[in-house]
Parts: sequence; C-alpha cells; structure tokens
Amino acid sequence: MFENLTARLQEAFSKLRKKGKLSEADVDEALREIRIALLEADVNFKVVKDFIEKVRDRAVGSEVAASLTPGQQVIKIVNSELTQLMGGRESKISYASKPPTIIMIVGLQGSGKTTTAAKLGYLMKKQGRKPLLIAADTWRPAAVKQLQVLGDTAGVEVFTSEKDDDAIQVVSLGIDRAKFLGCDLVVVDTRGRLHIDDELMAELDGMKRVILPHEILLVVDAMTGQDAVNVASGFDERLEISGVILTKLDGDARGGAALSTKAVTGKPIKFVGTGEKIDALEPFYPDRMASRILGMGDILSLIERAEAGYSRERAARLGEKLKTTDFTLEDFQDQLKHMQKLGPLDEVIRMIPGMGRVKGLRDMKVDERRFRQIEAIINSMTPDERRNPGVIDGSRRRRIARGSGVKVQDVNLLLRQFNQVKGFLKQLGGAGKAGRRALRKGMIPFMQ
Repeated sequence: MFENLTARLQEAFSKLRKKGKLSEADVDEALREIRIALLEADVNFKVVKDFIEKVRDRAVGSEVAASLTPGQQVIKIVNSELTQLMGGRESKISYASKPPTIIMIVGLQGSGKTTTAAKLGYLMKKQGRKPLLIAADTWRPAAVKQLQVLGDTAGVEVFTSEKDDDAIQVVSLGIDRAKFLGCDLVVVDTRGRLHIDDELMAELDGMKRVILPHEILLVVDAMTGQDAVNVASGFDERLEISGVILTKLDGDARGGAALSTKAVTGKPIKFVGTGEKIDALEPFYPDRMASRILGMGDILSLIERAEAGYSRERAARLGEKLKTTDFTLEDFQDQLKHMQKLGPLDEVIRMIPGMGRVKGLRDMKVDERRFRQIEAIINSMTPDERRNPGVIDGSRRRRIARGSGVKVQDVNLLLRQFNQVKGFLKQLGGAGKAGRRALRKGMIPFMQ
C-alpha cells in the first residue's frame, strides 16, 4: 500500500534528519522532492500545489526554527498536513434516529460494489447491528447471486425479489422486510455501468427520492488514481454522495485517490477495502493513513486487527509470560498462527512504528509457505523440546528434521529466528504502553 510514495518520502526525510539546522534552501529542496513524489503518486496537481504551499508556510517559520530537531519538526508538519488533506479525522456513518438506517451503495461496474456491500454488512454486524442486504442490481442477475453467496459468508440476510425487475420497487419491499425483521440497518446494492450515463443516474436519483437514504456511499477503485477522483466528482454532482469507499487499497502502490478525493470532492473517505476476504473492510482514519504513508507505522490499526481475533484470556496468559520472559516455541507457534490472520506479513511489519525503516525489513517479501514449514518443525518436537529449546542438540535437530521433512539447516534457522524474537521482546517490551499492548495482542514480527 503506497510503497512507491512512502519510499520517495522516506528518501527526502532522511536528508532532513541529517541536518542539525535547516535553511530555507534545505526546506525548498525537500519540498521539491515531496512535490515530485506526490505528482508521481497521481495526486491531483492543484492538491499538490496547495499542500506544498501550506507545508512551506509552516516549515520556514518560527515553528521549525525554534525546534531542537528541525528535520523531525518538518516531518511532523508534513504528517499534520497530510492528515488534514485526507479529512482530518474519521468520518462515521450517520445513523437514523428511528431505525432502520438506509445506506445506498453506488458505483461503476467493476469497482467492487457488490462485494463491498456485503463487507459493510459484515462490519456492521460485528459492531452489534442487525443489517439486511438488498440486491437491487436487477439488470445483472449474477450480481443478485453474488450478493446471496457473500451474504451467506458474512452471516447476513439478503433480500431479493424474483417477481419484480423494478429496482426501486425491490428496495421498497426490502425496507419493509427489514422493518418486519427488526433490522436496524439496510445496505442497498445498486446497479452499476461501465461509465456514468444519464440512464444510470436517473435510476439512482429516482431511488434516492423514494427511499430517502441516510447515506449514499460511492465505491471507487483506488488503483485507478485520478480516474477515481473524477468518478467521485461525477457521482457527487448528480446524487450528492455522503462519502466514499476506496477498494483495492492493498494493491495501490501510488496513493493518488486517497490523497486527492477529499480535497477535490469535499466528501470524506469513510471506509477502505484492504483485501478480498469478507472482513477486509476498515474505517478510514486520516491520521493513521498519513502515518503509514510516511513510513511511521500504524500501531492502533494493528492492535484493533489483533484484538478482533484474540481473546482476553489468551492475551492475559501471554502478558504474564512476557513479564517473566517465559516465552516458548509453543507460544511462538501460537503467535505465528495469529499473525497469519492479521493480513500479509510484510504489511503487518510495516505497521509497527519504526520497523519500516529497519534495513532488510522495508522491502521484505514474506514466503507464506515458511509458516507451514515452521509448524511442521515445531510439531515434530517433543513437549519438553518446545518448552525448553535449549535442550535441542545436534542429534535432536537431525531427528526433528527427518520428522518434519526438512533439512537440519531449516531447523537451525527456526531456532535462530526464535531467539531473535525473544531478543526483540525485550526491546519492544520497554517501548511504552503501545508496544507492550501490541506484544500482548499477538503482533510479534517474524524475523528473516
């Protein structure tokens, strides 16, 4: 996610960090590099121009001159302005005072609209609400079937109507069904087209006038960059959307859509899709995203991911072990299994503050097959060996290698990685409350 932009900004910041005192020329040189990086990331030209002017106004003033670490102060200013550029703070769903809250999901064909509707239903269910999905894309029969399958996966009921092809009538019936079932939230999956046209907009506008939705959320593909922003402007002009959902953000190495959408359209990004799985939809936090773009990590989002699948009892047990450094290979295996649920491991590592700048980790590509190999090696050990790795001598290593179908070198590598992690625990355990909380929640990085 945004790796090209992050790498360019890190390069610009590394020069600032080396200087004890900054001149206007130093600031201007860094801003030139930042400007080029943003333009290459497909950020809107006017947005870039305004952003650079704001940063420069603050960076050449007393705010930086009076700082003991001027380079870091400039980075702090860039972080602050990036956060404001993307909306400043989280923009939440506006829930109806009298349920159900009705959310229209709109967008072009191929943007991930139907999948996103199901993901949103799943997310709302996790937050304690009772959602109903309405399949209102009556022009594309496959969309109805797709939503039904996704609804089953999400554990959310889907309303369909085989008797009526009129999308507005389908939605009206669906809302009646939601009221009957006591659902407090309705997510409407609407028709899409390959491009914006009058026929599509007339149907969506007619639906809006009849059902009076509390939110109209536009789904756009983040990987289309400036095109995504243009689409957002077009839909907003005709429908007055209330927010944007960016999909495929995990595959967006540039970041133009995320950085331009709010500034160009005035509409906030409310959610982002970060993968294909049903749970890969997250609220959008401008401050956290700015931190990740600058390579500063995102420990809060990582903690929230971890908490979603980690019980209090397991966290408490691990917390006690960390206090006594009684961390075993069984714990190591448990942590690796949990980390696999957090998402791609290279992404997880970059979300830990500071880890993105560690040599060898920033560009690390993790072979997920290594997890299976590690599990086989640990499973080939005796309970005593798992709890006391120090007893594993040469003959035991050969036996473990034969039992797991690997080479002795692979067993040696695992034991070396385990010792690296134990050393890392001591280092991160003293890194403040956030660091210790991260450890307890199962976010131990996997060392190469």
